[in-house]
Amino acid sequence: MIFGLGLPWVPETKDQARSTLRWLREGSFDDDEIEHEFSAIIKNVDEYHQSGGNWLSLFRKKPLFARLWRATLLQFMASSCGATAIKYFLPWLLEQHGISSHTTLLISAIESTVKIGFTVLEMFIIDRFGRRKCLVVGCVIMAFSLLINGAVPLLDPHRKSPATDVICVAFIFVYVIGFSLGFGPTAWVYNTEIFPTSVRARGLNFASAGAAVGSSIVTMVWSAGIGYMGSNIYFIFMAVNIICIPAIYAFFPETKGRELEDMDALFGAIETRRSDFDSRMNLSFFRETGISNPSLGLSEHLLQDDSPFRDSIESAPETNRNQGHEPSIIQ
Repeated sequence: MIFGLGLPWVPETKDQARSTLRWLREGSFDDDEIEHEFSAIIKNVDEYHQSGGNWLSLFRKKPLFARLWRATLLQFMASSCGATAIKYFLPWLLEQHGISSHTTLLISAIESTVKIGFTVLEMFIIDRFGRRKCLVVGCVIMAFSLLINGAVPLLDPHRKSPATDVICVAFIFVYVIGFSLGFGPTAWVYNTEIFPTSVRARGLNFASAGAAVGSSIVTMVWSAGIGYMGSNIYFIFMAVNIICIPAIYAFFPETKGRELEDMDALFGAIETRRSDFDSRMNLSFFRETGISNPSLGLSEHLLQDDSPFRDSIESAPETNRNQGHEPSIIQ
């Protein structure tokens, strides 16, 4: 319902897109840089629409498949870290710590509110610290919280101290904070950034299958293992979070500060068209060389700058052209 109410305000025209980009980049980029990025976006959208991307292209083209398996793995890790089990079994977990059924409903509502609040906080820090750091910090927080929830009941198996239950419940909330600062929102942001426009929806849909598989495995393992293993079940998911840390650094390059159109270079696209090369040139190059119109590509500027030289060559006598001059590099 919320999405439906917001649809009338979704920008659709190029002018609205330019205004949105200007609002996003205000304070970090000047007008020329914003206009350059906008032109690159329009150019790439048109090219991707003409490329005819489909489901098979996600598997046939290596650059797209490199994105696909990473996005699927990231969603799988986000579901396998234990968040699904904590969410599904939270009322039962709270009851095991001596909390009444009525109070568990209230605490569950507070847990959802905390998750939303820290997800909003993530919006302000993800561009400052980067995607990988947010993912890794989230894994560290979750692993430590699961360690506490697994170890404390073993130290006080009969729960003689009220502090045992208080600590466990408190670190369930710490775990939720870690998920909200890490996998929760960051996995979706990362996956949205890496796919080109033509296959983004298909890529995200397929990647969500990884989340479904991870959720199913976690639910089955937790429901079957909690009765036999007790609090030791937390150590399994702690290990999963620890394993995720080197996997993040090994397989997921940082996308902070990169334009959506730069992902081809980041993930090793095989072919780069001249227009792509032009659109990715740093604007500072144009400024340093005195080029006043960065909306033109580099090749067009070189052709313009070379035209006087070519004209002088063509107007010279044939003998002079053959003996005294080398032909222009650009034909």
